[in-house]
Amino acid sequence: MRTTTIHFLGAAGTVTGSKFVLETPEINIMIDCGMFQGLKELRQRNWDPLPFDASRIDVVLLTHGHLDHTGYLPRLVKQGFRGKIMGTSPTLAITRIILEDSAKIHEEEADKANKEGFSKHDPALPFYTVREAEATLRFFSDIDKDEWIDLSNNCSCRFRYNGHIIGSTFIELKIFDKLFVFSGDIGRTNDHLLYPPEKPEWADYLFVESTYGDKLHPSESVTDKLTELVHKTIYSRGALIVPSFAVERLQVLMYLLWKLYSENRIPNIPIFVDSPMGNNVLDVFASYPEWYKLDPADFRAMQKRMDIITSYRETWETIDDPRSKVVMAGSGMVTGGRVLTYLKQLVDNENTMVLLVGYQAEGTRGRQLLEGTHELKIFGKYYPVRAEVHHVESLSAHADQGEILDWLSEINNIPEQTFLIHGEPQARDVLRTKIQDSFNWRVQTPHLFDSVTVMV
Repeated sequence: MRTTTIHFLGAAGTVTGSKFVLETPEINIMIDCGMFQGLKELRQRNWDPLPFDASRIDVVLLTHGHLDHTGYLPRLVKQGFRGKIMGTSPTLAITRIILEDSAKIHEEEADKANKEGFSKHDPALPFYTVREAEATLRFFSDIDKDEWIDLSNNCSCRFRYNGHIIGSTFIELKIFDKLFVFSGDIGRTNDHLLYPPEKPEWADYLFVESTYGDKLHPSESVTDKLTELVHKTIYSRGALIVPSFAVERLQVLMYLLWKLYSENRIPNIPIFVDSPMGNNVLDVFASYPEWYKLDPADFRAMQKRMDIITSYRETWETIDDPRSKVVMAGSGMVTGGRVLTYLKQLVDNENTMVLLVGYQAEGTRGRQLLEGTHELKIFGKYYPVRAEVHHVESLSAHADQGEILDWLSEINNIPEQTFLIHGEPQARDVLRTKIQDSFNWRVQTPHLFDSVTVMV
C-alpha cells in the first residue's frame, strides 16, 4: 500500500505562510515556503523551527514569488535544506528581489529597534540577513512552464500559467498513479496586464486557494475612482498615497494612471513611484514580455511618465514637495516599506488621501485603516489618522468566488479530496459549501499543522 502524507505547515485557516510538505514513498516535496504576515500570533510562528526536518526536504516548488509564498526560504536553508528550489524564470527573479529586499528591511528594522529601544528583545535580531538571503539563491533552478519535470522515478511536476503575478503558476504533481494539483494564487479572468489563468483538467487531490471564497469583486470602475481621487487631490492641494505591492499591483496602477493621462482624463500631476523593489520588478517585466499582454512600447512609455524614486533622500524630497502629488509606495498592506515614511509624515493631514488597493489581511495596518482606526502604530509610536481612507477591491490579483468556481469548472473527474487553503475561516467555509453545492465534491478545510495521508 503506497501512501503520501501532506503536512499543512502554513496557509491553513489563514491567507499567509504558504507551506505544504508531501512525504511520498520516494521523495519529500515542499510546495511554497512562505512567511506568516499579519496577526502577531502568526508572525511569531515564523521564529519557530519548521515542524518538519528541513534537511529531509528534497525539493521546493514555488507557485510564485510573493513573500507569503517564498519568504521563509532563507530560514529553511538555515535549518539544513540543501535541495533544489524550482520555479519559472520570472518567479525566481521575483523571489530573488523579494528575499534580498526583505532581508535588508529585516536588518534595518532590527538595527532601528536596537538603537531606539522599542523591541522587547535584547538584542532585536533580523529574521534573516542579506547574506542568508544571498546564500539561498544558489539552490535556485529555473524551469519552463508546461513541461513535465522528473523529480524521482515515479514523481514529476508541471508548472502552468495562472495569471496572478508575472511568472506565477499552478502546479500539477504526479505521484505514482495520482495527480495532485496546487492552485497557488489564482489570477483574474480579465486582468489589465496578465493573460487569463489556464485551468486544470484533472485532479485526484486538489488544493485550492480561498482568499475571496466568500466574495465577488465589485464591478466598480477603478479608472473612475482614480480619476476622482486625482482631481480631489489637486483641488485640496494634498497627497494621494497608494500603498502597493511591488509585484503586479504597482505595475497595474502605473499602467492605469498612464492610460488616464494619455486619454486626458487626469492632468499632468506628479506621480512618484517609491519602491526600490518595484523598480527591480519593472526590470523583470522588461525581461519577460511573453508573460503579459501590454505592448513593450507602451510599457516603456508608462515608465517615462512616472517619477521613479531611487534613494531615501528623494523620499524626503517628495514628502517636502509642496505640489499636489500621487505617491505609490510599498507595501500593499502597510506592513513595512517606504509607505510607512510617508504615512508617518502625512497621515495626520486632512488633505491627505490613502487609497487601499486589494486584500488587507487581519492584523495589518492596512486592515486597521480600512476599519477606521483613529491612530496607527509605526515603529513603536502612534500617529493620529486624519487622512481620508478609500478602498478598491476590483484591482485584486486574486480570483473571487465566481472566478475560482470557473477555474474548477473544466476538471473532468471528481477529485478524491479537495482541500481549501490560503483563506480566512469564513471565506473558506463559504467556498466549501459553494463547491459542494456546485460540484458535489468532498471538501476539507485543514487546520494549521494538520497532516493528511492519502493513497497513491
